[in-house]
Amino acid sequence: MTTIIRSPSSTYPGWIYDGSPIEDTFGDGERAVEFLRRLRHPKSGLPKKAFQLDPWLERIIRRIYGPRNPNDGTRIVQRVTLLLPRGNRKTSTAAALALLHTIGPERVPHGEAIFAALDRTQASIAFLEAAGIVRADPRIARAVKIYDAHNSAKKIVFTKDRATLEVISGEGGRVHGRTPSFVLADEIHLWPNGDLYEALSTGLDKSDESLLVIATTAGRGNENIAWRLIEDARKIARGDVDDPTHLPILFEADPKADWEDEALWLAVNPGMEFGYPPIKKMRDAAKRAERSAMERESFRQLRLNMWAENSESPFVDMAVYDAGAAPIDLDALAGKPCWLGVDMSTTTDLSAVVACFRDDDGIFTVLPHLFCPGDNLRARADRDKVPYPTWAEEGFITATPGNVIDYRAVEQHIRTLAERYEVREIAFDPAYANPVMSPLLDDGFPAITMRQGWVTQSPALNELERAIVSGNFRHGAHPVLRWCFSNVAIHTDSAGNRTMHKGKSTDRIDGAVATWMALSRAAAHETRTSIYENPAITADDLVW
Repeated sequence: MTTIIRSPSSTYPGWIYDGSPIEDTFGDGERAVEFLRRLRHPKSGLPKKAFQLDPWLERIIRRIYGPRNPNDGTRIVQRVTLLLPRGNRKTSTAAALALLHTIGPERVPHGEAIFAALDRTQASIAFLEAAGIVRADPRIARAVKIYDAHNSAKKIVFTKDRATLEVISGEGGRVHGRTPSFVLADEIHLWPNGDLYEALSTGLDKSDESLLVIATTAGRGNENIAWRLIEDARKIARGDVDDPTHLPILFEADPKADWEDEALWLAVNPGMEFGYPPIKKMRDAAKRAERSAMERESFRQLRLNMWAENSESPFVDMAVYDAGAAPIDLDALAGKPCWLGVDMSTTTDLSAVVACFRDDDGIFTVLPHLFCPGDNLRARADRDKVPYPTWAEEGFITATPGNVIDYRAVEQHIRTLAERYEVREIAFDPAYANPVMSPLLDDGFPAITMRQGWVTQSPALNELERAIVSGNFRHGAHPVLRWCFSNVAIHTDSAGNRTMHKGKSTDRIDGAVATWMALSRAAAHETRTSIYENPAITADDLVW
């Protein structure tokens, strides 16, 4: 077995591999293991289709079910958080655990085992796995009734004492009043809110012998129920919190780790040394990830459990974006031609001005600046969970006096840029542009409006993506711009056209929008291969 070494502060479950003794107070751990070994799986390659209980999984089973309170015999572990990358037979494991509580030694007469997921389709995946295991053994099949007709409630009933395994999904209000003995919360990173989780977890609290298993891959962002639950498990895994009732099993890679390192793949995919997921499939996926930011984000999130940035449909890999963080020599840009992108907002949100330069080597350099109202800056920071006051003190944001943005500050910033650099063009998002754009036009500044539909945006995003991925995009580690890019979600229509939008209603992407506008105009004028060559673009899309 490959030796896996982690620092003492890591959340990695090193106990699975260290051979340390696992308490089995009354032999319940051994009984659970023996039960799983006697199961059959229709896809198993072992003799008699035996359920494949590999050493890493056996250690987990013993750790969940072995330790008991010596006074009353109740199980110590009441919650398991299993963060497991895709391809490590999480579904089979979940199905086997549910059957342990439905037909096995952990069942409770008339007990309720529940598969809970975002929707019935997702929940049915684990249920069908359990039904397949049941049907693979005629002895078990005779002892239960399976209800799995199309568009009907999915349920397995152990006829002897009416213990059940059932599928549940949807809004939490539907399941209040239930008293489950076992709950699998499947792929909780997909759950839109905590309603269902709250309903089921409060039902579990009614019994001393209940067990909650959260089985999921990594998710995105930190404003969701999954992040809060995983972060709580991390605190226990690190030893920051002492809670023996909660067992964290977190197979996750550090987001800063080298995602192409095969030793890392092996470390966070416990089934890989036993052939799942197959190393060839991982290598094929990694090759695709080299060519595509979207594939790379998927590989990091789903195959290595690297918790992703805010956006659910990211534009670029933020690690690739960060390659352009080297300091920018402002003196070297003095007098150089540049193109401005201006994303004006309502008077109470962020507005952005981005200047974009392009050198003879095809490298784009951007100088962003953002504006927001100065009043209640700390309240805004609490709302968006970013350090607005610090950013304002360090000069990355101008917080104008009052509770609305002073558009005159935006106008003056553009005029200052024009004094320092050769401003060739100023592209405005038409929304809210007039208060700033009109006085500039009156004074002869080269201002245009640039509409935000896919016709202009999709080719511009292609240009921006090429610059970032090829290492030809320099941003000087501007923290507000990075935050905006991490918030970007991409909508792709059926024809493959892409547009930016906010990942959540509270996300700010103004800096990223102003960036694609500025860079696309710089690319158009410098290369002479512009978006005007797209026959779908009309004069209505770029208004002078």
